[in-house]
Parts: sequence; C-alpha cells; structure tokens
Amino acid sequence: MRNAFFLLFIILFFSCARVGAPVGGEKDKTPPRVVSSKPDSLAKNVSTDLKELRIDFDEYITLKDASKQLVISPPIKKLKKIIPSAMANKYILIQWEDTLKANTTYNFNFGNSIADNNEGNVLPYYNFVFSTGNTIDSLYISGNVDDVLTPRKKNSKDTNTNDKEKPLVVGLYKADAKDYKEKPYYISRVDPDGYFELNYLAAGDYNLVAFQDDNQNSIYDSGKERVAFLPEPLHLTEPKKGLRLLLSPPKKKFRFVETKPIPGGLNMVFEGKPDDSLQINQVGSALSDFKIQRKPKSDSAYIWINPKGNDFKESSTNVKFSFYNNVKKKVDTVSTYYKVNTKDELTLNNNSGTTLPPGSNLRLKANMALDKVDFAQWELKADSTTVVPFQAQISKTNPFEIQVDAQLLAGKKYSLRVGKESVSAFYFKNAKPIIFNFDVGKSDEYGSLVFRLANAPTAPFWVQLLNDNFDVVKEQKVEGKTEIKFENLKAETYSIRILVDNNKNGVWDGADFEKHIQPEEAYLYRKKMTVKPLWDKVENWDLKDTSVNDKEDQEDSLMPSGAGIKSIEEQEKEKAKEKAKDKDDKTKKEQNDLYQKQQQQLQNPGYQR
Repeated sequence: MRNAFFLLFIILFFSCARVGAPVGGEKDKTPPRVVSSKPDSLAKNVSTDLKELRIDFDEYITLKDASKQLVISPPIKKLKKIIPSAMANKYILIQWEDTLKANTTYNFNFGNSIADNNEGNVLPYYNFVFSTGNTIDSLYISGNVDDVLTPRKKNSKDTNTNDKEKPLVVGLYKADAKDYKEKPYYISRVDPDGYFELNYLAAGDYNLVAFQDDNQNSIYDSGKERVAFLPEPLHLTEPKKGLRLLLSPPKKKFRFVETKPIPGGLNMVFEGKPDDSLQINQVGSALSDFKIQRKPKSDSAYIWINPKGNDFKESSTNVKFSFYNNVKKKVDTVSTYYKVNTKDELTLNNNSGTTLPPGSNLRLKANMALDKVDFAQWELKADSTTVVPFQAQISKTNPFEIQVDAQLLAGKKYSLRVGKESVSAFYFKNAKPIIFNFDVGKSDEYGSLVFRLANAPTAPFWVQLLNDNFDVVKEQKVEGKTEIKFENLKAETYSIRILVDNNKNGVWDGADFEKHIQPEEAYLYRKKMTVKPLWDKVENWDLKDTSVNDKEDQEDSLMPSGAGIKSIEEQEKEKAKEKAKDKDDKTKKEQNDLYQKQQQQLQNPGYQR
C-alpha cells in the first residue's frame, strides 16, 4: 500500500511540474466586422447639420495612413478629428465643421486602412455611405490608369503607388467647374495595378482626371504633376466600365528656377522650355568680359566668364541679369554671387564608351561649351601605327559635343590624340594633350531591330530605343517613314517609344489640364524585345492596336541577319485568334464581376470594391 501511495505521489508531482507550450487554435484571419454605426449605413435624409460619423466594430482596430487612404466624396474640407490615430480602438470617429450639401450622397472610402489590432487583418476597400436626400446615388465608373511614356509596374506591394512610388488619384470635376485648384467633386485612389473605381455617383456631366499626387493634397498642381484626362466631358447616365487614362508629363509654364555655378561660369536654369526669343542681359557692370549662350530648344542659359579679364576685387561678386518673362509679360531680374574657381579647367571625355558598335563614330563631351577646335593638331591611329583620316566638328545642336567621323573597322583598336590647346571654350583651352583609346566591337556581337509601322503618324516623330530602365539608348527623328531600323545593337532587351511632334515645334509637348489641351501623340510598344547577335529582330506594329502589352519575347520573329522575313501572315492570324479569345474572356470576366458586385451590395451594403 505504501508503495502505491508513493507511486501516485510521483505521478502527480511530475504532472503538475511539467511545463509546455500552450496549444492554440488556428490563426485569426477574419477582418473586423461592423456592428453598428451612427448614422446607419446607407441612411437617407441625413441632416445637413450632421457633424460626425461613428462606426463600431466587434474588436479593436487600427486606422493605418488615414490621411492618405481615407477619401471622402464629395470632399469635406474642415475635418476636426479622426479616431483612432495612434492607439487601437473599437470604433472609428470622424468629426468635421462643414455643413453638408443637401440632396447629396456621401461616400467615406477607407481603402485598406482598417485592420484588426492583433493580426492586422485588413477590411478591404470598406465604404460607408449615407445621403442627405431621399435617394442613394448608385452610378459608378471604373477603368485603368497607365503611363504614356513608361509602363506601370504590376502587382506592386506598395499600396496606392505607381512605378515611381507616387500615389495616383482619380477624380471627377463637374463639367461646369472653373476652379481646378480645389479637390475633385468625386475622388478615389488608384490601385497598385492601375485599376480605379468611383462609386455612388449622381447622374450628370463630369470631367474625368487622374494625376500623380506628389504632395498628397488630392489637388492637381498644374505644371508639376503628371496628369491624364478625357478629351470630352463624361455624360454619366449609367455605369461605365473600361475607361482608360494615360498619364503624361505636364506642359510646364515658363519660369526661372535658379542660377548655379558651373565650371567656367554660371548656369541660368528655366522651366517650361523658353522659346528662342528669350533675351538675357547683364544689369549693371559687375562683369566686363563674358559671353551669354543658349542651346537651341534648351531650358538653360550659360554665362561664360573670363577669370582673368574681369576685375574681381572681392572674394565673391554680386552679378545681376534680366530676362523677359513671356508669361508675366514683364522683365524679371535675378542676382547671384559669383566666385572665381581657380581650379576650373576644360575637360574632354569619351561620350561613346571604350568599345564602339560597328558603324558608329566617336563622340567627345566637354564640360564647357566649345567655340573653336584646331583639328590639325589631332591625330587618329589604328593599332598605334596606321594614321586614319577623319572629319570632326562641334555639334550643331550641342556645343558641348565634338563629333569625330571616320571609317572605323570592326575588331580594330584606335587611338585619338588631341593636341595641347587645340580645343577652345571661350576663355579656356585644354592645358595638356589628351589621348583617347577605344576599339570597335566585332560584328558577330551585335544584332539589329526592325520596326514596320502601320498607321504611322503623318507629322514628324521621334522613334526612341529604350533599355530596361527606359533610358533612351538611340533615337531617330523621321517623317513619312513606315520602316525603322536600329543597327549594331548590343545583345540586350529593349523597348520602343514613339513621340509625335504634332505642332512641329521641335519638342514633344505634355498635357495642359487647365486649358484642356491633350499631350501630343505618344505610343509605347509594350512588348519587350530581345536582340541577339547576328539576328534581325523584326516587329510589325499597328499604332492603333492597343492590345500590345508586356509579353515574353517571341522567338518566331527572329531572323538570321540578312534573311528574308517569313511567316508574317501566320503570325498575324495567330494574333487575331489570340485577340478574339482575349476579348471573349474579358467579356465573360466583366459579366461575372458585375454579378458578384451586385451580390455583395445586396448582402453587405457597406462593402464596395
């Protein structure tokens, strides 16, 4: 018996002393649930004197980035308080000072800001809606926002940002609105994938606009933020889907930005591409020996200053310049302090790289604008021994560049000797001889890219070859051509962009929303193209076909260099079949989305994507 009691004691002791991890259930994945609100969701005839909205939840919640994610349409200007802010709470409280508009449907779009405090489960795209009238406006529009110059990154994890990590806003102004310096009447954020919706809209005529909200004030800053808008007002009597907006850089207004020191002088920087009539003059006589220079179609003016020909008595001298402001229609004066830098010198660099593609020529870039070059003091040699004849000149469009043209052979090494003081930049010369060593790549390391255009522009246009970062690698300006060829390309991946000079002013002009002027035409071929050595990459591009998007490169359009182009008809038939299938799939998806949306509205009026 004694042994039995002892055994029982040992079992109980170890049972009580055993320490283990508690066994828990499955992780909570349920988002917070609304249990009540004041006023009620979808309430009608709400008083215009209402000053607060309260929404109660079944658990503690946080409100993340409310200032960025919460969008109220029509806007309520004077918000007093938003709870929760720093700490979790079981309710949302929004207070304001405004008097609400009569007979108006208000939509509080919380985006993805509401989440439970424990697991962070998000209540997605939650909308709270009420009306000060006897009806709830039920129209909606949806569509996509893209960029006219560069494609947006898809499936970004950074909510409400585009590829440049800037929030995008889409809104509706009433068609008769005159002041675009106010928030749009209806407003919403654009999803990371470019999709947008505006819900609970009243019938009427509106101007639809999307813009990159850099300062996050939900107001379009003219001339500063990228913008897209429809050319005509949107007549809204029924829901509209599939709207497409293409963001473009704005057409900037002319303004002076700054004066900054550069080697050899000063750089006056303007914005808005001042026309060639811009005249700059010195005010006073602080400088006695200087040159003022402007590059054609440039937003900069350069003041080159003789470091020895001016009487600089002080360590820095106040200099003033005037220019005619063609926006304000008056003469403006700017001043800055200039100090001679005794270390300033003229430098030249190889702007073409140490290995040139076959068929190309050497380009040298200076740090100052050039006025004279004595090419008799230059010598070009192949393999260090053979003298090669060449022609060279200062670029007519860029005074900072020297173009050296010669019959350069593939696979050869070259050396260019620039004689001492043979290059002049007004008040500076190269103090020492300069040697540039370079070689020409082998032809079997390069390929070509050919574009055959349908519905090509009738106005002059630029064809830009872009790398993976969408930097311009090569560019051609053409008119009346339907076949464009880029030769001697490195084996890399490229994109193509076309910018049309519709007004023939020599520059591509962006959008002007205030004047309702659309940007000049632009086309981006959204299919990546891989160039392979010794192959001609051939692409047929109909500029009116908007179905071309990001796809994997297709091998069947690669041909050995110089070979005939085959199977284009077969390719076109396959494309037509794919387009028809895509269209059918899209229609089915839209019908299913509409049905799901209607069911969600019936089952949970507070939920709206």
